[in-house]
Amino acid sequence: MDSNPLAGNPFFSRQDAQKAVVDLTKPLMSAFSPGKARVQLGSSEAFFDTAAAHLEGLARPLWGLAPLLAGGGQFDGIEHFVKGLANGADPDHPEYWGPVQDRDQRMVESAAIGYALALAPETFWDGMTEKGRNNLSTWLLASLECAPPDNNWHFFHVMVSLGLTRVGVDHDASIIAADLDALESYAMGEGWYRDGMDRRADHYVPFAMHFYGLIYSKFGPDADGARRARFADRARTSMPQIAHWFAADGAALPYGRSLTYRFAHAGIWGALALADVEALPWGEIKGFWARNLRYWSTLDIADRTGVLSIGYGYTQQKMAERYNSPGSPYWAMKAFAPLALPEDHPFWTADETPFKDRDAVVPMVQPGMIKWEDEGDVTVLAGGQQPMNFGGAAEKYNKFAYSTRYAFSVEADAHSFTAGPHDNMLAFSEDGAVAHFRRAETAARIGSSWMYSAWSPMPDVDVETWLLAYAPWHLRIHRVTTKRRVQTIEGGFSIPRRDTQPRISPQNTPLGGINASGSAGFVTPTDTSILQDAIAPIGTPLKRDSRVLAPTPNTNILWPRSWVPQLTATLEPGDWGLACWVLARPNTASALPDDGPHALPTPDELEQMRQGGEVIDVWNLPTA
Repeated sequence: MDSNPLAGNPFFSRQDAQKAVVDLTKPLMSAFSPGKARVQLGSSEAFFDTAAAHLEGLARPLWGLAPLLAGGGQFDGIEHFVKGLANGADPDHPEYWGPVQDRDQRMVESAAIGYALALAPETFWDGMTEKGRNNLSTWLLASLECAPPDNNWHFFHVMVSLGLTRVGVDHDASIIAADLDALESYAMGEGWYRDGMDRRADHYVPFAMHFYGLIYSKFGPDADGARRARFADRARTSMPQIAHWFAADGAALPYGRSLTYRFAHAGIWGALALADVEALPWGEIKGFWARNLRYWSTLDIADRTGVLSIGYGYTQQKMAERYNSPGSPYWAMKAFAPLALPEDHPFWTADETPFKDRDAVVPMVQPGMIKWEDEGDVTVLAGGQQPMNFGGAAEKYNKFAYSTRYAFSVEADAHSFTAGPHDNMLAFSEDGAVAHFRRAETAARIGSSWMYSAWSPMPDVDVETWLLAYAPWHLRIHRVTTKRRVQTIEGGFSIPRRDTQPRISPQNTPLGGINASGSAGFVTPTDTSILQDAIAPIGTPLKRDSRVLAPTPNTNILWPRSWVPQLTATLEPGDWGLACWVLARPNTASALPDDGPHALPTPDELEQMRQGGEVIDVWNLPTA
């Protein structure tokens, strides 16, 4: 834990944040190549080439160093980065990065360079030789001619444009206008975006779409004032909802891809400050920002040398995407955008507003979530999202529930039906080896406290799922129509398994007011997790067996070892009904809430949900 460069930083002041950038960057200095154009932080690889990975190691720290220097801070060794930018862009230098190509990782890293030129040109432009400036500008100009994928990558051209404009390099404005038009076409209601024309709205909305949009709203051309205002207004409108993804301890909801960027979650709060967009009172914005950084300062997120590792709560390659190289985690440096602001900016002078408890159950129609809080933990029911196939897709997007305290698990391998955690999932298998989950849906609707989806985990197996919030409990009802004989496992919330806790017997055990029959659950000294079988009101009801599983280590993204309660059943061909009550909570109050499970809805009420509510906004793609 002591290797975490943020450990012990209170994040009370601007000076604390400046120190954090310096402390995060110092461990990288021994990894520079002789020509300083490449930074190799580890031996693992991503799907892109090694030169691009080493460029990533050089460029991503600029997200923190640029605002540090723009605000008058200093970093001893910044000349390494300046020299590296000059040499890496030089086609005649042995450490040349290579040209940017269509859909190339180099395009991603060009955005950090553009950001650095826009914020701190005195260092990153004026500090170069004329040859270095010519090579870097030529390399960046060529990047604008390359096609990005149809998603947030269009903003990388925009960031390069802002940097080139700041240092007086002419470029084709029509390219940037087309990028901006594409980005605005992803907008949904209430200030939300999709990440491209797919059914996906995850943390890329705040830490990419809004972050870059706010930078453009601040530094974009005067002639595009109306668009700049729209970007700011969307961020302003959506932030009260995005704030629901942040818990009392500062943790952001672990959901979706790129979670190895960790405290990039705080970037949206910093970008609001940099852009002077008071979406919430400054004290609240500062509180969300500081609490998230404090949260990460307590976790084991770096190797022994202080280099941020691939993982989430600890070093964990299982949760990584194929585009995660050893330098990837330094996208987290986007959190330090406010360092470009002077000490007298209201973000820095405001007293941090303490976290406020919020409404018990909140529907979030745009991303498809039902949210509540309990004992400081934020939980959401989820549905309607279309994942990207970059690794652990179903686990990151398509589980029934996600939690800031309990996070989620990634499956150890594809042949993990019997031994898989399947937390907050309903897994199917025909052979008892390969597991099939909810990965895509054919229908997705949301109401004030419920969600409905239709999905098929495998051929000849169709499922309808209703998720209903009875905070802190939630109810799941599944109607399974199958032409195959299939085995099923349904999991509850995964909770930490620690050396100091006794081994839990997998046998049913009475838990407070919960009937032991048909229940799987346990109480540790710190947490409770329960999965209580119930009689489904639709289909042929089936009593399920229960067990408590100790999954393969390093599957939960917050802690290396875990427990998870599960219900199991074998379904013959037919029409079946499954139901269960689900609860997880810290033992900071009573182990179980007093009210317990409620009466199940009737078949008519379930039919009204199937037909009623609203189509989840991210699901409702615009037609051409």
